[in-house]
Amino acid sequence: MDTQLDIHHSLSGDRGRYWADLAPGEQAEMTYRRRPDGSIVIDHTGVPRAFEGRGIALQLVKRAIEDARKGGFRIVPQCPYVAVQFRRHPDWADLLA
Repeated sequence: MDTQLDIHHSLSGDRGRYWADLAPGEQAEMTYRRRPDGSIVIDHTGVPRAFEGRGIALQLVKRAIEDARKGGFRIVPQCPYVAVQFRRHPDWADLLA
């Protein structure tokens, strides 16, 4: 996707969510839970089928990477998509929990 998405973040208790509005009624999202040690477990990434293949999910992951670097926390990539992205980006290895 050529366009940089406006990615939002919310946290409620130990559950968090990154999301982007793509079209009316259409959102991409990535969800996680925060562990007692401060790390996050990313457990789901979803992009509506009509928007797949545009790099949207990767933008969500990159936002979490940016937040982890700024916030000093680590990530457990439980979601298969996120795990693949960690393998493709060895420069993120220092953020693995």
